[in-house]
Amino acid sequence: MDASFFIASRLRFKGRLVVVSITVSYLVMIIALAVSSGFRNEIRQGLSDICGDVQLTPQNADPYDGQASVTASPSYLPQIKDIEGVDEIRPVIYRAGIVKKDDNIHGVLFKGVETEDTTALGVSIPRRLAEIADLKPGDRMLAYFVGGKVKMRQFRVTSVYDAMLETDDRLIVYASLADLQRLNGWDGQQVSGLEILLDPSFRNEEDMKDIAYLVGSVAYEGTRDTDESVYASSVISRYPQLFDWLGLIDFNVLFILILMIIVAGFNMISGLLIMLFENISTIGLLKTLGMTDRSIAKVFLSASAVLTLKGMAIGNALAILFCVVQSSTHILKLNPENYFVSFVPVHPDLGLIFAADIVAFVAIMLLLLIPCLFISRVDPADTVRVR
Repeated sequence: MDASFFIASRLRFKGRLVVVSITVSYLVMIIALAVSSGFRNEIRQGLSDICGDVQLTPQNADPYDGQASVTASPSYLPQIKDIEGVDEIRPVIYRAGIVKKDDNIHGVLFKGVETEDTTALGVSIPRRLAEIADLKPGDRMLAYFVGGKVKMRQFRVTSVYDAMLETDDRLIVYASLADLQRLNGWDGQQVSGLEILLDPSFRNEEDMKDIAYLVGSVAYEGTRDTDESVYASSVISRYPQLFDWLGLIDFNVLFILILMIIVAGFNMISGLLIMLFENISTIGLLKTLGMTDRSIAKVFLSASAVLTLKGMAIGNALAILFCVVQSSTHILKLNPENYFVSFVPVHPDLGLIFAADIVAFVAIMLLLLIPCLFISRVDPADTVRVR
């Protein structure tokens, strides 16, 4: 065993306050990372469910008015499926409508999709709409659609779902694709657009923009006379404010990480200085025995590293415990009108947590080199007394 590590293991230092400080710093850092990652995952998944990651819609037309349509099986569809990152392509129909229940009237967006759960004239409504219109599964729901003439349909509520982006102006009612095709007077191949869902690993801004550009190029080059002209857009262009908000969260998290590393580092500096002052005679004795300043610094840095690792381990354990509790209970709630989600989302990315632990540990140990300069100023003649 190295002499420095052996001596460090024999040192006794009352560092409970330092360990608590390191624990709190790591606890705050890991929770900040988990919450930031949670917001990114929840909002991107919510947007993907609402409108896909990339959309192909009629060019120079409003896909929500029930007038313009594209074919559900264009000739270039196989080429799009072969693009790396494309996970699923689903045909959809959008139609703006008004829901009426007694005296309650509210504007919504109907979205026709092909799923195993959809039934004829059956709809799945968001919980917020259920509260506004006093609807529950099994109830009848009257809807009006405005176009060339007003059309009325009576649907049956089959389920109520919890929307991740649930605000009063973003209420989406899921209906059968066939029901909305009949409503618009379309055949089985006419839809409002195609939603392209990407693999979760490709749901970052750079990849989504690149894939949207590639999809648009494939659609433009592969369009035949029987295909309609389409426009490819990413979810980023449709909800830029959400991605700007996520960027702001990431900036705040970076600021928190830097601040917590500085706080933990200076607390460790204070702890190390106390350790050095308490062991001045030991430093003088080690110098008398022939140890160099570097070897003596290694002794105290090793002792400090043990305290730092202890605080890191406790902080990580508490943070992960918090993430497990919050993800399973959603005990901490949020206002979805301000934060787009109804609870504090957490996603402990182990790779990111490990990287933050390493960076913080290295930064703290580098800061601890500052008080180690004190060792070179200790004179054995003044600190060692022979009796």
